[in-house]
Amino acid sequence: MPVQTRASNHPEIELVIDTQTNSPLPNHTTSTSTTRGLTIKPFIARFHAGYFRISLSLCSQALLWKTLRDPTTTATSTPLHRVFRTLLPSAAFTVLWSLSLLTLISLSSLYALRCLSHFRLVRNEFKHHVGVNYMFAPFISWLLLLQSSPFIPPTSTYYLTLWWLFVVPIVALDVKIYGAWFTKGKRFLSAVANPTSQLSVIGNLVGAWAGARMGWRESAMCLFSLGMAHYLVLFVTLYQRLPGGNGITAKMRPVFFLFIAAPSVASLAWESIWGSFDYFSKMLFFLSLFLFVSLVSRPMLFKKSMKKFSVAWWAYSFPLTVLAIASTEYEQKVKSTTAHVLMIVLFLVSVVVSFLLMVFTGLNTNMLLPVDDPYSS
Repeated sequence: MPVQTRASNHPEIELVIDTQTNSPLPNHTTSTSTTRGLTIKPFIARFHAGYFRISLSLCSQALLWKTLRDPTTTATSTPLHRVFRTLLPSAAFTVLWSLSLLTLISLSSLYALRCLSHFRLVRNEFKHHVGVNYMFAPFISWLLLLQSSPFIPPTSTYYLTLWWLFVVPIVALDVKIYGAWFTKGKRFLSAVANPTSQLSVIGNLVGAWAGARMGWRESAMCLFSLGMAHYLVLFVTLYQRLPGGNGITAKMRPVFFLFIAAPSVASLAWESIWGSFDYFSKMLFFLSLFLFVSLVSRPMLFKKSMKKFSVAWWAYSFPLTVLAIASTEYEQKVKSTTAHVLMIVLFLVSVVVSFLLMVFTGLNTNMLLPVDDPYSS
């Protein structure tokens, strides 16, 4: 009994052995497993509207070649026009146009599949301050390809039908984007504006350019005024935010070249509406030329973006090509030695850049679909 009493006075220690075998993994293992699961995405899910940079480049390049081979300018052709027609037969232009068409059809088909199978991702892209602007790119590409077509003249019914088919989505996107700018005010625009926002302006201007070519000047003037009104607001907003580069990452800095594209396309659109490359077209061309010099004189701005290949590199080609097209129209109007040399230089730069981009893309196909943020590369 005394022993029992002493034993009862000591605290009892209970050992509990956990025999559960399905305990979770450590935190770092779980997060790694989850991360690996999230990085494995289907091909279509990783495709986005930013890849239409490629079609913008090829379709504008086809239009440049057609401009230099246009038989209507034979009477006032320059040595470059004659050399271009001599060295490059019409079959070469047809091959380039066909390549542009095949690329654009492929990209459009892939994005259509993305809309059908991953609509949630498309909706998120539509709400993204950069992604929504690239939704103008496929329709801009189709309008450029339509203008460069060797088979559909601007006077045909097919041209008119296709023009409406590509312009209506641009106007619908305008209502969404410009409506938000107008109703939500300055703070909203300052928060979402970035260099890719100029694609919305370029869409209107390309639509005006293509419409004026078929003689629909009133519709072209409507699109032109809509685009230029918002370009003035956007240009001032971006000019104030340019030093900080807000809204885009360092890898996406090639899109700064869109500053060149907007006034270049505007000069070409106004030339088609007015019927000649007048003073207003020249002013817009000189503005784009000044912005081009401003950008190429600051190579350090693009140093980080050039360390590793990405589809963002294609943002260089389209602005340079439309600037080259504008220079051909300027040379035709002025007919001076300086304008002729300038046209040759811009043409060569545009062709070389486009060719190098095709080579780099072919050599880096494994890097075309990164698994990170689609608009950070």
